[in-house]
Amino acid sequence: MLPVLLNLLSDDIYAYALSKTLTKVSSPATVGLYSCCQDRLDVILNKMEVHTNEESTRIEQKSDKSSKPRAAKLSFTGLMSLIWKLLFYKPVWTKENQNQHNIRFIYVNFSAWHFAGCDLLWTKMAIGLLHAMQMNFGKLALALFLVTQFNKEEGGKEKKKNWIPKKVCCCPWWLVILFIIIVPIFLVVGIFVWGLTKAHVNTEEQRTDTNSEVDALKKFFITLLGVPAVGALRFVLPIGKNLIFSQATKIKKELENDQKRNKQGSRNQVREGISFLTQFIKFMEVFERRRIRIVLKITNLDRCSPNEIVAVLEAIDILISEKKSPVLSIIALNPNVLLQKVKAAKSCFCKEDRAHALLNRVVTLAFTVPPMSENLKQNLFQDITSSSEISEEIPMDMDQLKVSILMDNKNTLYVEEDKLEKMVKRILSNAEKKLNKYMLDDAISRKRMINSVWVTWIIMKVLKKEFPAPEHTAAWVVLANQWPCRFTWIIQCVEDEKQRAAIDQQNMSTDDSKTLWRVFSESREELYVMRAHIQDLLEQDGDPEVFEALLKDEEFEFTLKNLEIFQVAMVNLDQSIRRELALIRGTSGLKDSGWMRNVAPLPVTSLIKMTTEDICKEMERMKLEKKYIDTVKDHKINGSALVFGDAEDLKALLGMTFGEWATFKLHFCLTSPATVKEYGAIANPI
Repeated sequence: MLPVLLNLLSDDIYAYALSKTLTKVSSPATVGLYSCCQDRLDVILNKMEVHTNEESTRIEQKSDKSSKPRAAKLSFTGLMSLIWKLLFYKPVWTKENQNQHNIRFIYVNFSAWHFAGCDLLWTKMAIGLLHAMQMNFGKLALALFLVTQFNKEEGGKEKKKNWIPKKVCCCPWWLVILFIIIVPIFLVVGIFVWGLTKAHVNTEEQRTDTNSEVDALKKFFITLLGVPAVGALRFVLPIGKNLIFSQATKIKKELENDQKRNKQGSRNQVREGISFLTQFIKFMEVFERRRIRIVLKITNLDRCSPNEIVAVLEAIDILISEKKSPVLSIIALNPNVLLQKVKAAKSCFCKEDRAHALLNRVVTLAFTVPPMSENLKQNLFQDITSSSEISEEIPMDMDQLKVSILMDNKNTLYVEEDKLEKMVKRILSNAEKKLNKYMLDDAISRKRMINSVWVTWIIMKVLKKEFPAPEHTAAWVVLANQWPCRFTWIIQCVEDEKQRAAIDQQNMSTDDSKTLWRVFSESREELYVMRAHIQDLLEQDGDPEVFEALLKDEEFEFTLKNLEIFQVAMVNLDQSIRRELALIRGTSGLKDSGWMRNVAPLPVTSLIKMTTEDICKEMERMKLEKKYIDTVKDHKINGSALVFGDAEDLKALLGMTFGEWATFKLHFCLTSPATVKEYGAIANPI
């Protein structure tokens, strides 16, 4: 929980952007919230819950009186209205209630404790979701809905009205019930009035006749009330049964039976339970006049075994992501640990089952929390070393944390709704016209692009950063979504060039107008040399020719200046790829390892462009003997010769001692990906 105080501003922005995006995305959706720091994930999730509730309240306050939603906690009259609708009406989908602006979020926590050691994750998830519905809406509402509304086969049909009455023989149910209640009353009253006009109590015979008439009326009255009483009893008994034995109880019972037989019964119950939940949420959306989204927070997944991780991801993909599901899943984890574990899972047989492919199939919005800045890391270290009581000063209570967040961000984090929606629509409209030829055909990749545009633009607006042409935001998002490895490669090359200039103490001014295509062209030989060792990363990328065509498209202005702007909001790019590429290039530790400078391997992208004169200067700096330098000059040995030439032939040509050759070989020749990766791992142990 330390980052609550130390990284408040940046984490607040990310939590706000994510919460704002959740109000815009369509369900079902799965958010991958990635960070190597579990404390930051916990803080962002908690802040996000506060921000979503605050955003929902703000939207409701701005809505018209005619579209004001009902209160989440029903009053007595609201409860009676709900029961009336449940008994006598059915909701229908209209254009109005499908596009409700108001929204309500229900959070469900699902930690590793729920599925560690469990073979039937579908069951656990379904039970957890149904228990959450009972806590929020009450057992009575769910039991009534199950008896009066739930239809296992039929879905909602679009009509003009929000509610239609239930009918029997073309008559509304409420009218039939009213008729059954009122008619016997009128008959009984009429018979009593008719009997009293003829009653005489003067003689014993007349009294006997009167008593017999009263007995006959009682029998007739009981007969009249018997039919509706039996009908009411048949209706009340199932409600009582469902109050005692809920959907969750049925699933548990079926699960116990399956352990004795097979698993088919419990799977059917789970499927029925999720269908029941979906239909019930639809009903409540029409009743409350707002969208209702269940946010399933899945945490500590990276602490489970590989097979359990794969099982959870598959359960989300199959069970929760059905077309009409109201569930928004958030998987908060460390991507580095997850990817390594998924690779070791026994069920990963084909390319589509591998780590990145499996995540891409499930996740519709990737949100990678950017690393802390150098200043924040320094402050964190100082606070940890200077005070042993820092953890006691941090508000551990959830209510206190929510209050502190609300006070800190009451007027600081806000994006004007109308302008935001207009700009995002403008960006997406431009993307539809100009990016279609570069985008993949499947729906999930397009949905991922739309969601990423929302969160990227929100972060940019909060930070008051934007491209010279905002319409090009989608092009940058597509570049990061569809070619994460190649795009990360370009970013790493730019960063390494800056680091190399800092190590050499050169005041090299960066050309902001330099295009990304030029950076990629200058380093593509190195990427080609390393391709065998980054095969898993390259498999994530789409068509290479389409990537080059998009990168060369001058309309989108892919320059270093715009790259710097995009990087402040680049949360849709997995940072673990960058880390792995940095290790392979062997430059991740050069910035703080000046003592290794003379023997550190040169990057292939620099070495391959070196002329004979450049190599001679580098040898002079390494204080190698002049005769070796003269040999290089005489034989015109350049960078390409060192990269692609035979090391044994070069050794014989130079005639160096063993120590000199080892230094020269490390600095100039050992630029193969395997050696560089090994060197980077030694210099930068994980």
